[in-house]
Amino acid sequence: MTSPIRNEVGGVFIPVKDVERAREWYCRLLGIPADCEIMFGHLCPLQMQGVGLILDTMPMWGGDRPGGAPHISTPVCMLLTNDLDASYAYAQEQGMELVSAIEHNHWFVLKDPDGNLIMICRE
Repeated sequence: MTSPIRNEVGGVFIPVKDVERAREWYCRLLGIPADCEIMFGHLCPLQMQGVGLILDTMPMWGGDRPGGAPHISTPVCMLLTNDLDASYAYAQEQGMELVSAIEHNHWFVLKDPDGNLIMICRE
C-alpha cells in the first residue's frame, strides 16, 4: 500500500508561553511585520517563505499548566541567511540570547524568550 501521507513538511510548531510576546520576538528576528493573526487564542502562523513556523501555547500539550508546554532544548529549526556575520551582529544588537558563536563559518544558535533553540545557517 502506498502511504497517503505526503513527503512534505507543512509547518513547524514552536511552543511558547505568551504568543503575543513570541510573535513580536520572532517577527523582529525575521524582519517581518508583527501583524500575523493569533488564531483561537493560542497559535500564530508566521508568514514565511517555504515551511512556516507556528507559534503555539499548546494548551493540549501542557500549555494550560503553570509552567506551560516544555521548550525545545535542541535546535528546533534552521533559518537561512545570505550573510552569517551580519545575522550574528543583528542578533547581538537586538539583545537576543546567543547560545553559540559562529561555528565552522556556517551556523550559530540563539535562544528565544521561551528557551527554544533556533539555528541560523549560511545558505
